[in-house]
Amino acid sequence: MRQPAAHATLFTFQQSNSEDQATRILLSRSISPAAGGSPAMAQIPPGPPGARSLPALSEHLIEEILVRIPTPRDLVRASAACATFRRLVAAASFLRRYRSLHPPPLLLGILGPRGFLPAEAPHPNALVASVLARDADFSTGHLPPRGRSGWLPCDARDGRVLLISSDPVAGSVLPELAACDPLTRGFALLPPIPDSVVASVLDPVRYKHVENFEAFIIPSGDYDEEHFRVIAWTHCTAMAVVFVYSSLSGTWIAGTSANWDALGLNPSNSWPSYAYGCFYWKMLRSNKLLKLDANSMEFSAVGLPPNHENRQVVVAEAGEGRIGILSCFLHQEIPESLCYSIMQNEGEDANEHLMETTIPLPSDYDRYFVVGAAEGYIFLEGSRYIDQRGTGRPCARSSAFFSLEIKTLKIERVRSAPGGCVAILPYFGFPPFLSPRRI
Repeated sequence: MRQPAAHATLFTFQQSNSEDQATRILLSRSISPAAGGSPAMAQIPPGPPGARSLPALSEHLIEEILVRIPTPRDLVRASAACATFRRLVAAASFLRRYRSLHPPPLLLGILGPRGFLPAEAPHPNALVASVLARDADFSTGHLPPRGRSGWLPCDARDGRVLLISSDPVAGSVLPELAACDPLTRGFALLPPIPDSVVASVLDPVRYKHVENFEAFIIPSGDYDEEHFRVIAWTHCTAMAVVFVYSSLSGTWIAGTSANWDALGLNPSNSWPSYAYGCFYWKMLRSNKLLKLDANSMEFSAVGLPPNHENRQVVVAEAGEGRIGILSCFLHQEIPESLCYSIMQNEGEDANEHLMETTIPLPSDYDRYFVVGAAEGYIFLEGSRYIDQRGTGRPCARSSAFFSLEIKTLKIERVRSAPGGCVAILPYFGFPPFLSPRRI
């Protein structure tokens, strides 16, 4: 693990060789209003020269204070105060405890066809994102080469990146997958799905006519979980099939399969949302979602509120087990707002919803598209066309990524979007020195 001292110069926290001075600063931060302290005690200035020193604190008490610092950004600054703080913060047991007490990880950037795009100022995580961009390796040059298409990211969760090669390995129709840890450059090539497993759910004719293949990391809900699972789903015109990989066993199993006619649905190539242990796909020109329970491995159809047939839909966790539905009209030239509704708990009439809210979008951009969802956020791409008449150049497109936090409905600019993207992978994590080895 990298030593946190390597990043100390990136922050403006006042360094001191005096542990007394460092302790005063630490106490000031730990009892600030943001940490739950009293505003009157928000600052404890250092004593004048010759003043009586504070009583020495045991390392146990210092650790108890450090673990209560509310944000990873402030923890990095505190660790730069003195060697004792750096040593305590760098301990693996402290890092595990801190991550468990301060979920979720930070939004640090966007992963897409152009590689990793860190969050930009004035986003609050821009500084930590720049450290990640410097220290991590999101390229695929250290992986075995795979044909002309190479490796492309298809999912990113819990600090891992899942890559796909559209050039299948010899003897297999299905693409190859690899899981990577950008911070350590560690990777694991997932084995091909065995023919025997495929044959248990797909007959030979359908196997040769697979129309779509996608793979996703199943969120563990625990950033420190060493093992991971991957869902691969594929479909043809007649049915959908799911396979599950476990890094613990290193093998694939057949998860489940479903017939489109039995579900009353048509195939769809939309990317999924994830909420409460389930994946959701919006069916094209339909008022229904396809739901896959990742625990029971069961497919089902879920009805949407009225008039969602021609909307782009994202599912999110709305709290108390309720499903939040965020939608915008497809092909609408200027979607001035998004619609957010909260459906009743599973099993109740989808036409009844607890709340419907209209979310106005920033007026800086002409068009918005929903391009992703993860960790309680919806991600939008805003685009506008800049008139360059008289220059001999066509109008230029300017784009930016925005995040919408479901809990607060707050919209925040993440960064510029060079060239635009159809779909993106939000990357969440902790500062490099706080991150465990993932592969």
